[in-house]
Amino acid sequence: MVKFRYPSKLTKKEQDELLLDFCYVISSLSDVEKAAQFVKDLLSLQEAEMLAKRVKIAHLLIEGQDYNFIQKSLKTSPITIARVNEWLKYSGEGYRFVVEILKKRKKKRIEEIKARDPLNPSYQWKKLRRRFPLYFWPQLLIEEIIEGASKRQKEKLLSALEKIKDKPKMYKRIENIIKRNREK
Repeated sequence: MVKFRYPSKLTKKEQDELLLDFCYVISSLSDVEKAAQFVKDLLSLQEAEMLAKRVKIAHLLIEGQDYNFIQKSLKTSPITIARVNEWLKYSGEGYRFVVEILKKRKKKRIEEIKARDPLNPSYQWKKLRRRFPLYFWPQLLIEEIIEGASKRQKEKLLSALEKIKDKPKMYKRIENIIKRNREK
Protein backbone atom coordinates (compact mmCIF):
# COMPACT_ATOMS: atom_id res chain seq x y z
CA MET A 1 0.00 0.00 0.00
CA VAL A 2 1.10 3.52 -0.71
CA LYS A 3 2.14 5.50 2.33
CA PHE A 4 1.58 9.24 2.43
CA ARG A 5 3.98 11.71 4.04
CA TYR A 6 1.68 14.70 4.08
CA PRO A 7 -1.63 14.88 5.87
CA SER A 8 -4.72 15.08 3.69
CA LYS A 9 -5.79 18.56 2.65
CA LEU A 10 -9.40 17.45 2.65
CA THR A 11 -11.73 18.36 5.47
CA LYS A 12 -13.03 15.65 7.78
CA LYS A 13 -16.44 15.89 6.09
CA GLU A 14 -14.90 15.46 2.62
CA GLN A 15 -12.84 12.49 3.81
CA ASP A 16 -15.93 10.83 5.29
CA GLU A 17 -17.92 11.44 2.11
CA LEU A 18 -15.17 9.93 -0.06
CA LEU A 19 -14.93 6.88 2.19
CA LEU A 20 -18.71 6.39 2.20
CA ASP A 21 -18.82 6.66 -1.60
CA PHE A 22 -16.03 4.10 -1.84
CA CYS A 23 -17.84 1.71 0.54
CA TYR A 24 -21.07 2.19 -1.41
CA VAL A 25 -19.32 1.23 -4.65
CA ILE A 26 -17.85 -1.89 -3.05
CA SER A 27 -21.18 -2.96 -1.57
CA SER A 28 -22.99 -2.48 -4.88
CA LEU A 29 -20.75 -4.95 -6.74
CA SER A 30 -23.19 -7.79 -7.24
CA ASP A 31 -20.98 -10.61 -8.47
CA VAL A 32 -17.48 -11.93 -8.01
CA GLU A 33 -16.32 -11.13 -11.54
CA LYS A 34 -17.22 -7.43 -11.21
CA ALA A 35 -15.56 -7.25 -7.80
CA ALA A 36 -12.42 -8.94 -9.15
CA GLN A 37 -12.26 -6.49 -12.06
CA PHE A 38 -12.63 -3.55 -9.68
CA VAL A 39 -9.88 -4.84 -7.38
CA LYS A 40 -7.64 -5.51 -10.40
CA ASP A 41 -8.11 -1.92 -11.62
CA LEU A 42 -7.83 -0.39 -8.16
CA LEU A 43 -4.89 -2.24 -6.63
CA SER A 44 -1.59 -3.62 -7.80
CA LEU A 45 -1.17 -7.38 -7.61
CA GLN A 46 1.02 -7.01 -4.53
CA GLU A 47 -1.52 -4.77 -2.76
CA ALA A 48 -4.39 -7.14 -3.51
CA GLU A 49 -2.34 -10.09 -2.25
CA MET A 50 -1.48 -8.17 0.93
CA LEU A 51 -5.15 -7.47 1.66
CA ALA A 52 -6.14 -11.07 0.92
CA LYS A 53 -3.40 -12.31 3.26
CA ARG A 54 -4.69 -10.07 6.06
CA VAL A 55 -8.18 -11.53 5.70
CA LYS A 56 -6.74 -15.07 5.73
CA ILE A 57 -4.58 -14.22 8.76
CA ALA A 58 -7.69 -13.00 10.60
CA HIS A 59 -9.51 -16.18 9.60
CA LEU A 60 -6.70 -18.39 10.90
CA LEU A 61 -6.34 -16.38 14.12
CA ILE A 62 -10.08 -16.65 14.80
CA GLU A 63 -9.80 -20.42 14.23
CA GLY A 64 -7.07 -20.50 16.89
CA GLN A 65 -4.00 -21.13 14.72
CA ASP A 66 -0.63 -20.06 16.12
CA TYR A 67 1.78 -17.52 14.64
CA ASN A 68 4.26 -20.13 13.35
CA PHE A 69 1.63 -22.02 11.37
CA ILE A 70 0.27 -18.80 9.85
CA GLN A 71 3.75 -17.50 9.08
CA LYS A 72 4.75 -20.72 7.30
CA SER A 73 1.51 -21.27 5.42
CA LEU A 74 1.08 -17.67 4.18
CA LYS A 75 4.78 -16.72 4.05
CA THR A 76 4.19 -13.53 5.97
CA SER A 77 6.01 -11.74 8.76
CA PRO A 78 5.14 -12.10 12.43
CA ILE A 79 4.70 -8.30 12.55
CA THR A 80 1.82 -8.48 10.05
CA ILE A 81 0.23 -11.31 12.03
CA ALA A 82 0.61 -9.33 15.26
CA ARG A 83 -0.93 -6.23 13.65
CA VAL A 84 -3.97 -8.18 12.47
CA ASN A 85 -4.22 -9.79 15.90
CA GLU A 86 -4.25 -6.34 17.53
CA TRP A 87 -7.04 -5.19 15.20
CA LEU A 88 -9.00 -8.30 16.15
CA LYS A 89 -8.49 -7.63 19.86
CA TYR A 90 -9.55 -3.99 19.86
CA SER A 91 -12.17 -3.86 17.13
CA GLY A 92 -12.06 -6.26 14.19
CA GLU A 93 -15.83 -6.38 13.55
CA GLY A 94 -15.15 -6.05 9.83
CA TYR A 95 -12.68 -8.94 9.90
CA ARG A 96 -15.10 -11.10 11.86
CA PHE A 97 -17.92 -10.32 9.43
CA VAL A 98 -15.78 -11.23 6.42
CA VAL A 99 -14.57 -14.44 8.10
CA GLU A 100 -18.21 -15.47 8.72
CA ILE A 101 -18.95 -14.91 5.03
CA LEU A 102 -15.98 -17.10 4.10
CA LYS A 103 -17.12 -19.85 6.49
CA LYS A 104 -20.61 -19.84 4.98
CA ARG A 105 -19.16 -19.91 1.47
CA LYS A 106 -16.95 -22.87 2.34
CA LYS A 107 -19.89 -24.73 3.90
CA LYS A 108 -22.03 -24.02 0.83
CA ARG A 109 -19.29 -25.28 -1.51
CA ILE A 110 -19.00 -28.50 0.50
CA GLU A 111 -22.78 -29.01 0.30
CA GLU A 112 -22.72 -28.38 -3.46
CA ILE A 113 -19.95 -30.92 -3.92
CA LYS A 114 -21.88 -33.49 -1.87
CA ALA A 115 -25.06 -32.79 -3.85
CA ARG A 116 -23.23 -33.50 -7.14
CA ASP A 117 -21.64 -36.68 -5.84
CA PRO A 118 -22.62 -39.49 -8.22
CA LEU A 119 -22.79 -41.90 -5.30
CA ASN A 120 -25.36 -39.72 -3.52
CA PRO A 121 -28.81 -41.37 -3.93
CA SER A 122 -30.64 -38.03 -4.07
CA TYR A 123 -28.37 -36.95 -6.93
CA GLN A 124 -29.21 -40.15 -8.82
CA TRP A 125 -32.91 -39.56 -8.23
CA LYS A 126 -32.74 -35.94 -9.46
CA LYS A 127 -30.80 -37.05 -12.50
CA LEU A 128 -33.46 -39.67 -13.25
CA ARG A 129 -36.26 -37.11 -12.84
CA ARG A 130 -34.53 -34.73 -15.25
CA ARG A 131 -33.94 -37.45 -17.80
CA PHE A 132 -37.49 -38.90 -17.72
CA PRO A 133 -39.82 -36.06 -16.65
CA LEU A 134 -42.94 -37.76 -18.10
CA TYR A 135 -42.72 -40.52 -15.52
CA PHE A 136 -42.73 -37.93 -12.74
CA TRP A 137 -45.22 -35.42 -14.16
CA PRO A 138 -47.80 -35.69 -11.35
CA GLN A 139 -45.18 -35.03 -8.71
CA LEU A 140 -43.58 -32.24 -10.74
CA LEU A 141 -47.00 -30.67 -11.34
CA ILE A 142 -47.90 -30.74 -7.66
CA GLU A 143 -44.50 -29.28 -6.69
CA GLU A 144 -44.96 -26.50 -9.25
CA ILE A 145 -48.44 -25.68 -7.95
CA ILE A 146 -47.17 -25.55 -4.38
CA GLU A 147 -44.19 -23.36 -5.36
CA GLY A 148 -46.54 -20.88 -7.04
CA ALA A 149 -49.10 -20.85 -4.24
CA SER A 150 -49.40 -17.95 -1.83
CA LYS A 151 -48.86 -18.44 1.88
CA ARG A 152 -52.62 -18.45 2.46
CA GLN A 153 -53.17 -21.08 -0.25
CA LYS A 154 -50.44 -23.25 1.26
CA GLU A 155 -52.14 -23.03 4.66
CA LYS A 156 -55.45 -24.10 3.08
CA LEU A 157 -53.78 -27.06 1.38
CA LEU A 158 -52.21 -28.10 4.68
CA SER A 159 -55.49 -27.89 6.57
CA ALA A 160 -57.21 -29.97 3.85
CA LEU A 161 -54.48 -32.60 4.06
CA GLU A 162 -54.72 -32.73 7.85
CA LYS A 163 -58.42 -33.61 7.63
CA ILE A 164 -57.67 -36.77 5.67
CA LYS A 165 -57.51 -39.79 7.97
CA ASP A 166 -55.31 -42.75 6.87
CA LYS A 167 -52.97 -40.82 4.60
CA PRO A 168 -51.30 -42.67 1.75
CA LYS A 169 -47.62 -42.00 1.13
CA MET A 170 -48.39 -39.51 -1.64
CA TYR A 171 -50.39 -37.25 0.71
CA LYS A 172 -47.56 -37.35 3.24
CA ARG A 173 -45.08 -36.33 0.52
CA ILE A 174 -47.31 -33.45 -0.57
CA GLU A 175 -47.66 -32.34 3.04
CA ASN A 176 -43.87 -32.36 3.46
CA ILE A 177 -43.39 -30.35 0.27
CA ILE A 178 -45.89 -27.74 1.45
CA LYS A 179 -44.25 -27.48 4.86
CA ARG A 180 -40.83 -27.01 3.26
CA ASN A 181 -42.17 -24.26 0.99
CA ARG A 182 -44.36 -22.55 3.59
CA GLU A 183 -41.86 -19.73 4.27
CA LYS A 184 -41.37 -18.85 0.61
